[in-house]
Amino acid sequence: MEFDLENPLTISHDIHSDSVTSLFSIESDHMPSENYFQTLQAGDFDISVRREAMASISQLCCNSDNFLSYLAVNYLDRFLSCQGKLQPKPWIIKLLAISCVSLAAKMKKTDFSLLDFQSDGGIIFDTRTIERTEFLILGALKWRMRSITPFSFILFFISLFKLEDPPLRQALKARATQIILKAQNDMKLFVFKPSIIAASALLSASHELFPMQCPCFKKALSNCSYVNKITLLQCYNCMQDSVVDEYDSVLEMVSSSVTPANVLDHTFSCSADSGRTTVTSITTLKLERDIKRRKFSEYCKDHHHRVVQINFSSDPATLGPS
Repeated sequence: MEFDLENPLTISHDIHSDSVTSLFSIESDHMPSENYFQTLQAGDFDISVRREAMASISQLCCNSDNFLSYLAVNYLDRFLSCQGKLQPKPWIIKLLAISCVSLAAKMKKTDFSLLDFQSDGGIIFDTRTIERTEFLILGALKWRMRSITPFSFILFFISLFKLEDPPLRQALKARATQIILKAQNDMKLFVFKPSIIAASALLSASHELFPMQCPCFKKALSNCSYVNKITLLQCYNCMQDSVVDEYDSVLEMVSSSVTPANVLDHTFSCSADSGRTTVTSITTLKLERDIKRRKFSEYCKDHHHRVVQINFSSDPATLGPS
């Protein structure tokens, strides 16, 4: 059976079943280690390794759906957070990326060929080397490959919003999905559980698509027994920074071809299945961003953590921890 990111436990598709409680109770087991963000932030881990590995994963998954790439990066972050530093050698980074994508493809039963993964030239890894790396990753992740991600909580939280119109629910889900996919690149969000990221993404999407109903949606999420109100606010504020950055890039494209008297005062619209819906003005979001950053900075204080050092042999055929 193909692994479904929205239904990782494959127990029931009933969003009100006991499987929902199970998701919330074990989601922390599918996250990077607690000190991963602090390690990256403090410079104890070479961020370029993660960046280059993610670039390789993106390239390898360019002909597949975004969820394959998301799952592979989930494996990557969880592995790196357990293993500590890696030697920043191109062959190590490429081998790690190929192995994460290979595991994700097997979980999702996606047709793939190792030759396709290595068609860009350069170092060619044999099947045995890749399999050894896969087992190294599996061991670090304790064989928990049916990852619980923010997508696992989307349908449950949408059910709290009481949206009766299917096109509106689909529009909300589609926009929240885009935000979640983008959020995986934001290291500041590593400290939040998948469920909180899902709730924040839906709240951010509703703020764009249904601004009048957003307070009701926020109340529904805050009243949910599974959700910590303070953590939700912190995650939402942090996520809004990414959304504003996204709007900034749109603004740059618009301002390069259009020169209104004050382009920042203009409101942008987005297309949804239900028609044209108004997006919150960029000016307001930009003014709110500094306030939100200050709030989040209080949450993310500097800590000193010890990093486990893992060394790899320079010979791919003898790959393994020192």
